[in-house]
Amino acid sequence: MLVDVKAPMLAESITDARLLSWQKKINDFVQQGDNLIDVETDKVIFDLPAPASGKLVEVLAPDSATVTSEQIIARIDTSVRPPVTSSKSEKPVQAKPAKQEKNPPRLEKAPEIQQGIASMSAVKGVGAHVALTEERPMQRVQMTRLRQRIAERMLGAQHDYAILTTFNEVNMQSVMSLRKYHQESFEQTHGVKLGLMSFFVKAVVAALKRFPVINAAIDGDDIVYYGYFDIGVAVSAPRGLVVPVIKNADLLSFAEIEMEIDRMGDLAKNGELTLDVLAGGTFTISNGGVYGSILSTPILNPPQSAILGMHRIQDRAVVESGQIVVRPMMNLALSYDHRIIDGRDAVLFLAHVKDLVEEPARLLLEF
Repeated sequence: MLVDVKAPMLAESITDARLLSWQKKINDFVQQGDNLIDVETDKVIFDLPAPASGKLVEVLAPDSATVTSEQIIARIDTSVRPPVTSSKSEKPVQAKPAKQEKNPPRLEKAPEIQQGIASMSAVKGVGAHVALTEERPMQRVQMTRLRQRIAERMLGAQHDYAILTTFNEVNMQSVMSLRKYHQESFEQTHGVKLGLMSFFVKAVVAALKRFPVINAAIDGDDIVYYGYFDIGVAVSAPRGLVVPVIKNADLLSFAEIEMEIDRMGDLAKNGELTLDVLAGGTFTISNGGVYGSILSTPILNPPQSAILGMHRIQDRAVVESGQIVVRPMMNLALSYDHRIIDGRDAVLFLAHVKDLVEEPARLLLEF
């Protein structure tokens, strides 16, 4: 019996996917669940498991082919049984190591580089003389689908959205003191550390409820106001920036938010993010502070209308009650679509996030 191997069901926002490289060859016997090929979409790379056990008898889509949702890409003959391995122990034949060349081949120079070197060598001037006596290697690598999609989305956001950014700063003293005081008990109780992100997720959700236009998007000539709060958290993955989404963040506790962030971070590091984790999102938080950034203007994550940028915490001199004191300060940046969000709403939204983080008790008392 022949069983079709189909490309995965893709989300509505994803039109196609690209096959990377087949892990099995024609006439190979495969077990159900074996990874046949890695599949790359605009958002994630994942394994495509064999739907049944048998011999791979036909491959309809080669390496690097672009496929659509549920397209048949191969066939497996389930009537073929696995080959019987001999019980006799045979001494493996050791391959002779390949001889190393005394003068290994070097990268060839591109024609334009060769021409440039020849021209530079011919230059004789008074003063400094530039002599390029060594080869200058370069490498050309095809962009991954994920990187291509990131480039397209970022360029599209700059072109199609009226992006404006407003800034503020937040005193992190209260949050840091609270975390230090309760960290051990919190971790013993919930099995997860109390991080900074849960405070910002909570503060953002509360501010979105007060300013619903920030939790909205343009669709044609309409403005769509979301009645739910799915918060994307931008994280770095081996193949590029991805934005897994915390669904229904308004219904989660601090501990549940931290657990979800930990889970998504592990999935991103291991390349195991799935489309359902990346789908949707009504607002995004990006924390460039973990890489040392002290200020940036984040780009919108379409079709969302706003994104919050967190930055590195630094001890700075501030004035409190007429006295100069040192406090751990963080810069905040809110980029927003000025087509539907007025500056007043954006500034007040960011100020409300600041107030809630500076007085975290308000997050529990909900005011």
